[in-house]
Amino acid sequence: MIPTLNKLLHTSLQRSLHPSLHQRLAQAAVLALATAVLPAAAQGTFTLESPDLASGSFGNDFVLGAFGCKGMNVSPALVWRNVPAGTKSLALQVHDPDAPTGAGFWHWAIYNLPASATGLPRGAGNAAATLPAPAFGGNTDFMDTGATGANGNWGGPCPPEGDKPHRYNFTLYALAVDDVIAAAGVPRTGSAALLSFVLNKGLGDKLLGKATFTATYGR
Repeated sequence: MIPTLNKLLHTSLQRSLHPSLHQRLAQAAVLALATAVLPAAAQGTFTLESPDLASGSFGNDFVLGAFGCKGMNVSPALVWRNVPAGTKSLALQVHDPDAPTGAGFWHWAIYNLPASATGLPRGAGNAAATLPAPAFGGNTDFMDTGATGANGNWGGPCPPEGDKPHRYNFTLYALAVDDVIAAAGVPRTGSAALLSFVLNKGLGDKLLGKATFTATYGR
């Protein structure tokens, strides 16, 4: 882009301007363009991914070990980059929109992740003590079933047999609030759907950005 701009300036001005003036104008234009474009590019895109799900599907380590499924139910590792400027906390939710419930199925939720965090190691979602303070695991649709060991823990995929592979959407929210529960005025035990409304709508301009990816699983 910049070389093209320089060439156009040279073509239009070379016959009418003194060479030194032409050069100064071209350099000024290039500098102005770079100043406008580079800061946004340098920030980079807010992204979320999992090295454990790089294939786009779940291995048995991460599948639920209940309700007829025989996985190990270990939470996958996550990595995120380029958290937006001004972020004070992060929130994570995992949702299966293909579950035959009329409203999908919530598999994982973590709130108040510190803005300094850059990811979660494998298994971080299997016990509250392994989450970085002051983060906590929120309720999911496995609440009080015992399938995840305790409420707030990772619950792996376990779609009905014979279904087309389900999609599992991982979404990380960058927030300009330290404590999403206090900011929204909702209970810490609120459902994932309630907190999803808070994150996507209720916080308004306090939502600074979202990063997401999808993995699939069927049996």
